[in-house]
Amino acid sequence: VTAFVMAPLIAWATQGRYYLARRVIPILPTAEVRADGGPDGGPVGGPIDGTGPYRRLTPALTRCCICERDYEADDLAQCPAYQAPICSLCCTLDARCNDLCKPQARLSAQWLALLQRLLPQRWAPQLEAGLAHWLLLAGLGLPVLALLLGGAYQQGQRVLGAQAEALAPALWQGVLNVGLVLALLGGIVAWWLVLAHRSRLVAQEESQRQTEALQAEIERHRRTDAALQSAKAAAEAANQAKSRYVTAISHELRTPLNSILGYAQLLEEDPAMPPQRRQAVQVIRRGGDHLLGLIEGTLDLARIEAGKLALQVEPMRLREGLEEIARLMELQAAAKGVRFVRAFEGTVPEWVRADERRLRQILINLLGNAVKFTSRGEVTFRVRFAADMARFEIADTGPGMGADELARVFEPFQRGAAQGSAGAAGGTGLGLTISRMLAELMGGELTARSTPGEGSVFSVKLFLPEAPAPASTASGPRLGHAGPRRRILVVDNEEADRTLMADLLQPLGFLIEGAASGEAALARLADSALPVPDAIFMDLAMPGIDGWETIRRLRAVGHGDIPLAVVSANAFDRGLDHDVALAADDFLVKPVRLTRLLDWLGDRLALAWTAAPANAAEPAAVAAPEALPDAQALQDLQRLIDQGWMRGIQRKLDQIEAADVAAQRFVARLRGLAQRFEMNALQAAVGRALDEHRSR
Repeated sequence: VTAFVMAPLIAWATQGRYYLARRVIPILPTAEVRADGGPDGGPVGGPIDGTGPYRRLTPALTRCCICERDYEADDLAQCPAYQAPICSLCCTLDARCNDLCKPQARLSAQWLALLQRLLPQRWAPQLEAGLAHWLLLAGLGLPVLALLLGGAYQQGQRVLGAQAEALAPALWQGVLNVGLVLALLGGIVAWWLVLAHRSRLVAQEESQRQTEALQAEIERHRRTDAALQSAKAAAEAANQAKSRYVTAISHELRTPLNSILGYAQLLEEDPAMPPQRRQAVQVIRRGGDHLLGLIEGTLDLARIEAGKLALQVEPMRLREGLEEIARLMELQAAAKGVRFVRAFEGTVPEWVRADERRLRQILINLLGNAVKFTSRGEVTFRVRFAADMARFEIADTGPGMGADELARVFEPFQRGAAQGSAGAAGGTGLGLTISRMLAELMGGELTARSTPGEGSVFSVKLFLPEAPAPASTASGPRLGHAGPRRRILVVDNEEADRTLMADLLQPLGFLIEGAASGEAALARLADSALPVPDAIFMDLAMPGIDGWETIRRLRAVGHGDIPLAVVSANAFDRGLDHDVALAADDFLVKPVRLTRLLDWLGDRLALAWTAAPANAAEPAAVAAPEALPDAQALQDLQRLIDQGWMRGIQRKLDQIEAADVAAQRFVARLRGLAQRFEMNALQAAVGRALDEHRSR
């Protein structure tokens, strides 16, 4: 009854400020719209009871920050503790907020305000520090204690009976003494309670501050993470755009490069080509090979980022390839005045199974770095082969690296401290990173050790199983094949590529037909009056239907048994997943190597190649000895060889050939050595010729 009576009286006396957290103000106001679907922006007015052209929207729902349920705006308040909407039930049950929305509702706050009005202003700090709370407890506790002691005094008098009047002073003194002791103890306990309460408040305030700081930190991390995700998405989009650009530009570069290298191969193998022109053609081919290497290097980076790098393991000539790399590096070392030492220990097999291009990329990069960073001394290329395990060691006498630099040498974009030294050309800092990745992809390892001031040693260990020589490999240039002429259909939208295929294969006895599109190829195969081709070369990027769709349709109409190879300038398509059952060996990347093309035809069509004998001209050469030029010309040639001036050597050989026709065979042999950059063999041949002159 007291609660029901006092509650409205207190609400009336305080005007409800201790009952409601705030006045009823909707968080999201309602809106009026046209009920007949009229245009937006019209005048809002008129009756809104549903009978006129306007109606009131249902109030939007808002979610409580505690229970996460949706309520109308009238059922929510903006909580100052959580800084978010809170429903009435959660507001009632929550005890952590300390009624921040009603700061003067507690008795302690009202008592403090009363004391501050009654007592002098100089007492305000002590009152706020806990004195007001202690006075409140004392003011409530002392009357209770007095009532208890008064009751005890009255009870003592009833017990004493007749003696109560005589013993009243003693009884009163005892009760008073006990009261004073209890009052003192009560004051101490009250102060302890005040201190404990203050300690809890301070701890709670500190916890609140830490919670707010943590929430602010979480919010900052959320914003940072959102920014990072946005930047990551932008970077991935830019990376994909870059990969698409690299793929497109690679296709555009490979298409003309296919014709350049293809015709360079034809001219180089033409026996009617003069030696001077043959050398120019070789320069063109080497330049094309260099450009192709740059394209492949760019594609390697894109493949690594896209995770599409795959090995193409095929039989390769190991010893011949190592000799070629050594001759190339020997020339570069001689140009810097550095001695190049090759040490092939034991027996290096002729044929192994490996990805030749990747192996060459690793070795050329390591040897090139050794020559680049060595200004004096020597570079040693050591090869050991045992139990199908090849070990390559590249040692130099360069500046070396410290422990910190050696630990970072394989990281991307890390260039050594010697990068800026004289004679050390700049680089991207990706060579060693790609080399180590390729070595690990090939099942091996690449390690390095170095001593500052003494040089560095890079070691590569790879598993290279020996392999028999391919059956289709001829000992000399292939002149044709035995058996009937084979018909080949070339499907390519580029006329230059179709013409190149015809120029490459027609001299070897093949019948070449061309189709400029996938539709034309399907129409050609659908014509039953024409003979079925023995093999098909298919491009991928063509107008209309592309190469993949053309292959699918060929398989669908029953031509799946025809040997087919994809000849594409898009190097990425080799690693794509497809549903046409095309093996990796059936993918020939433009520019197409003639030997690779003929090897594929020989394997798929079981061809027996006819080749020119490797030593067909030697019997005639034995019949008569070589005529030597005069001694002065040989001495001039020897000086040019000692200088390493290749262009001067070529010019001197041309002068000797023009002055002495009888020395043409001698000059031709030396020109072949010069074109292969066999400087040691060239110097030895001239030395023997001079010795022969002296012996005469």
